[in-house]
Amino acid sequence: MTSDSYAFVSGPAMVSQLTGVTIDANRLGGADVHALRTGVCALDADDVEQAMFLVAELLALLPAQADREAPRAPSSDRPGRLCPEMRAIVPDTPTGAYDVRRVISAIVDRDHQFLELRGRWAPQLVTGIGRICGQPVGVVANQPQAMAGTLDIAAAHKGARFVTFCDSFSLPIVTLVDTPGFLPGKDQEWRGMIRHGAQLVFAYAEATVPRVCVILRKAYGGAYIVMDSRTMGSDLCVAWPSAEVAVMGAAGAVQILHRRASREEAAALEADYSQRFLTPWVASERGLIDDVIDPADTRRVVAEALGALRSKTEHLVGRKHANGPL
Repeated sequence: MTSDSYAFVSGPAMVSQLTGVTIDANRLGGADVHALRTGVCALDADDVEQAMFLVAELLALLPAQADREAPRAPSSDRPGRLCPEMRAIVPDTPTGAYDVRRVISAIVDRDHQFLELRGRWAPQLVTGIGRICGQPVGVVANQPQAMAGTLDIAAAHKGARFVTFCDSFSLPIVTLVDTPGFLPGKDQEWRGMIRHGAQLVFAYAEATVPRVCVILRKAYGGAYIVMDSRTMGSDLCVAWPSAEVAVMGAAGAVQILHRRASREEAAALEADYSQRFLTPWVASERGLIDDVIDPADTRRVVAEALGALRSKTEHLVGRKHANGPL
C-alpha cells in the first residue's frame, strides 16, 4: 500500500450513517491502519514507484509457478561463515531484550537483502524472506524487543499466514525461538486464543517444505510447541547453550509448586530449578533437540541442513482440503 491509499469494506459515509461515528478514509482504512492494526498491508511504500520496487523484490524471491523451486541467486557469502558476534547477542539476564534481526542478519547472505513482511503488525514476531547460499528462505522469529516475544492472537495469525505462504511457494522455513509463552489475559482468552493459536501450529504441521528450528533462549509451554517444535515435524531442531526449554520459568514454577515457601526458600528453589531444568540438556536427552550448538556455528548448521533437505519430498494423502482451525 502506498501512503495515500486506503481500503475498507464499508466506507466513511456508510460508517457514519449506520453508527453515527464520523471518520475519514485514512483513519478508517489507510495504509498506517492496515500496516499497524489489521495486518492487511504486507509492505507499505511512500509512493507507487517504491511500491513497484518492493513488489519486484518480492517476486524475485518466489518461483514462477508454485510447483517449481524458487530461483537461486549467486552469493559470495560462504555457507560455513562463522558468526562469533552471535555469542554476545543474548543478554546474561533472562529478561534482557535484544533485536532478533541481528541474528537473522548474521544467518542470511550478507550480499542479499532480507525482505521483512508485515513488519509493523504484531512486531513481537518477525517474518520475512532472505537468502542462504543464494536460496530464498522464509524466516519466522520471536522478537524479545516487543512484548518480550510473547505470542498473542495477532502474532499467531501473522505466523500462520506466513508459514502457509512459504509452504505454498516451496520456500524452506527457518524458525528462531525465544518466547516466554502466550500472552495471558481475559481479552485474549475471550477472543479465542486457543483457536487462533491452533492456526499457527496447524500451519507448521501441514507444511511439507524443509523446516529448521533454532532455539535461542526461552521456549516455554504451548508457545514452544507451536514454534515448529521437534514433535511437530521440524526436520532439524538445534539449540544454543542459552536455551531454556521448559513448561514455564523458574519463578512461575516455584509459585505454583511451593506457594507457601518463604522468600529465602523460594529464591533457593528458583536457583535449583534454573540449574536443573532451564537448560537445553534435558530436552536434548529426551530427543526434543537434535543438538546443542555454538551460536557462532548457526549459519553453518542451518546452511548444511537446508542443503541436505533440498530434495525433501512428502507424499500426502489426497483430500479436498485441510480442516484447519479457521
